[in-house]
Amino acid sequence: MPTSARPERFVRISVAALLIVPAVLFALITWQVLTHGPLLGADARLSRALVHPDRPAELLADLGNVQVAVPVLVLALARAAWRGRGLGVARWWLPPVAAAGVMALVPAFVVPLKVWTDRPGTPVVPPATGYFPSGHTATAAVAYGSAALVLLPLLRTAAARRTVTAVAVLLVAAVSFGLVRRGWHWPLDVVAAWCLSTVLLTALSLVPGVRRPAAPNGPAGLTRSSRRTSAGTPSWRSGPSSPTTSSDPADPATSRGSRRNRSSSAS
Repeated sequence: MPTSARPERFVRISVAALLIVPAVLFALITWQVLTHGPLLGADARLSRALVHPDRPAELLADLGNVQVAVPVLVLALARAAWRGRGLGVARWWLPPVAAAGVMALVPAFVVPLKVWTDRPGTPVVPPATGYFPSGHTATAAVAYGSAALVLLPLLRTAAARRTVTAVAVLLVAAVSFGLVRRGWHWPLDVVAAWCLSTVLLTALSLVPGVRRPAAPNGPAGLTRSSRRTSAGTPSWRSGPSSPTTSSDPADPATSRGSRRNRSSSAS
């Protein structure tokens, strides 16, 4: 197999795994919730060990509120659209529109699942149902994850890309911990939201301009043919370039120069 084909094959396998594995895990957890399977016992024990309602946990959980996470995404999409358009990126509008569409899918998936599973909450919260999966976790993961994905291709340095990715991961982890620590969700509610969000974000990464940066117009984005043309070399668009001096015997300047040379030689 050619060396250049190996990275592309690895990417395809990774994308398939990020789509299939979380989907299967989500289906298994949902099945356990619907059938009150043995996994719920381990979930309850873990919840009792982690629950400690306090103000810091509540503040961390609030980072998953729609009023907090969605405005962050909107600002990131506006920045990505403005910078992509300014750089002349082809279809600069596609990644922001796709990210907004993925964000809109979160309630479209989560709300029917909450109604269908009808899972009660932890002993810390008032008696109610509809806690599976965690909407706050899914909102945070998709909002902060989508913001990072649309910004990454526009960042120039690897350090900047690592920083944005780390911030997004830390925000999602903080929300997840705060929800479980505060007792607002069972751990499996959060894990299921991770699985759902991973599938949505992986699908978003497949949109052109999200997974790979598009080359901007301008000096840094000149094509090979334009570089050849600007250098005076032939291209299929411009044809042969004009030389600085002509060797055509029919050129008047060349003919006059030749006659002067012959005259001086004869004298």
